This record gives sequence, structure tokens and C-alpha cells, in this order.
Amino acid sequence: MDRKVVELDVREDLKNKLDPFEKIMDVIRDLKQNDTFILHAPFKPLPLYEVMKGKGFVYETEEIDKTHYKVTFTKKVE
Repeated sequence: MDRKVVELDVREDLKNKLDPFEKIMDVIRDLKQNDTFILHAPFKPLPLYEVMKGKGFVYETEEIDKTHYKVTFTKKVE
């Protein structure tokens, strides 16, 4: 079975003062076990970590530069 990888960059949304939470929830809705969601954000999305953990995701954060974080979420629990 192929693993699905979905990528979303919310830096522009946040720059324009738009809340990307619903967009993120829409993207992850159909992800299955071992699928990956990659989020690009201008800061560490600390509140999102707990939400995603509650939905069965583990995560790894990489600082690309001071205004670009890449967070890789992997679905571990169905």
C-alpha cells in the first residue's frame, strides 16, 4: 500500500492574518496510518502539536530559517 504525502504552506495565510486551522483539518481528514502531512509555517505551531497528537500523529520539526519551519506529521494511530 502506498503512503500518502500531503504538503501545505500556511505562511502566506498567516501573513495575511488568516487562520489556517480549518484548512489544515481539511487536509488531514482523509489521512490513514503512516500517511504524512508536511506543514510549512513561519513559527513552531505549538498549539497544533497537541491537536495533532490527539488525532494520532507524531511530529518532527525542522527550522529552515528564522521565519520558516517545516513540520512533518505522520499518522500512527487509526
